[in-house]
Amino acid sequence: MIKSITKKRVWIFISGVFLVAWIIAGCTSYTIPGKDSGDKIKANSCEGCHTDYERLVEVHSPDTAPPPGGCGGDAPHYEPYDRVFLGGTGYDEFKASSHYAMGCTGCHNGAGNTGVKEEAHSGDWIASPSMFYGEKCAMCHQEITDNFVTSLHNGTGQKRKVAIRSGLSGADEFDQLPAHQIAAYDAKCSHCHGTCGNCHIVRPAIAGGGLSGGHTFNKTPDWYNVCVSCHVSRGGHAFLGVAPGTHPDFHRDELDFDCLSCHDGHELHGDGQPVEQRYAYTELPECEMCHTDLDRANNYHTMHYGDFNCQVCHSQDYNNCGACHVKDGHPEYPSYLDFKIALNPIPEVKTEFEKFVLVRRTLAYPDNWVGYGEDLSYSNFDALPTYNFTTPHNILRWTERTQVDGGSCSSNCHIRQDGDSLINKDLYLWQADLLEWEVGATGQITVDGNLPASWTK
Repeated sequence: MIKSITKKRVWIFISGVFLVAWIIAGCTSYTIPGKDSGDKIKANSCEGCHTDYERLVEVHSPDTAPPPGGCGGDAPHYEPYDRVFLGGTGYDEFKASSHYAMGCTGCHNGAGNTGVKEEAHSGDWIASPSMFYGEKCAMCHQEITDNFVTSLHNGTGQKRKVAIRSGLSGADEFDQLPAHQIAAYDAKCSHCHGTCGNCHIVRPAIAGGGLSGGHTFNKTPDWYNVCVSCHVSRGGHAFLGVAPGTHPDFHRDELDFDCLSCHDGHELHGDGQPVEQRYAYTELPECEMCHTDLDRANNYHTMHYGDFNCQVCHSQDYNNCGACHVKDGHPEYPSYLDFKIALNPIPEVKTEFEKFVLVRRTLAYPDNWVGYGEDLSYSNFDALPTYNFTTPHNILRWTERTQVDGGSCSSNCHIRQDGDSLINKDLYLWQADLLEWEVGATGQITVDGNLPASWTK
């Protein structure tokens, strides 16, 4: 009887040990979702959590603020767990890549051997490693990361103008601004300027953020979901012909070009040399790279080549920013479609255009930073015009200026008297078009007094 009881207890103990072992085994590994290979990964790991959709839903932290929107409207919403889920064909591609071999903590730091979210995301854990691209990405991509320091995609152009209007000399001194103004810049502007991951791994914040394809590294960014997301109001809308009354760019509509047909990685990554502004960058594409002998293409080109940029004749109406980023209870000037010809505002950079170019109203406003600190009004606002040199991506062969129906281009571009009206006057930027606070900054590039006297008599 005693032996029978002893054997029973031993059997219960052994069964319990096997049960515990089975439970532990079940918790430490399982089949990768969506995989037929039978591969196992540890549940108590970064990958174990981020491939377990139900688990992500259970432990996710709800958003406390909407993603940053922009000129194109509110950013699309993706749930926090959808933004970090590893799955789909993109995840399979990631698994087969050299980046996967580095391991999650190789880029994100933190603790990789736990299934507890707070422990995994503790210590030196970072959500976006490419924010520290000089440390994280440079190990394999040294030349690119060295060059990217001065890239316009790194915000150097914006920082230069913010610094100059604030009384400093340029982008190199941006870090000398008051901490609360830098914080204001980060809140209002920097989400459109990112790092390696914003193009190659995740959706930009303005596009909703999060993994765009199971953590796959896209050597060539998705032009529509990445480039257009950030450049939506000016480049994207124009190129695709989104605005009412406009047409897709000829290069898109007829030739099926996308952003990367003209803009390559060398341009986007930068060349390591600081530039005053984007049109001073040596890697920019030029019309002449594809269109040769433009100065002899037709009589109009022969007459005006070098006088003004191609878009003066071949562009449609395009978005202007106004001061649409002004918030905090201050007046707003929403974006609008327009077309303005003015004097070349950067003759020292675009030396090939001796007379007129297209310009676009920017978002600059004296009180851009009001609401972020008491002393954040620009002290040197008039140092730069509020209208910039522009090259809209909405090129057409036949526009309101080139379609002359047997007449001459002067009939659609030169100002002429018709009774009490001046035909074509609205094509040009005049002092009267400027808001009161723009006159000091922009008055010098308006056409007042710079057109043939016969046009306005």
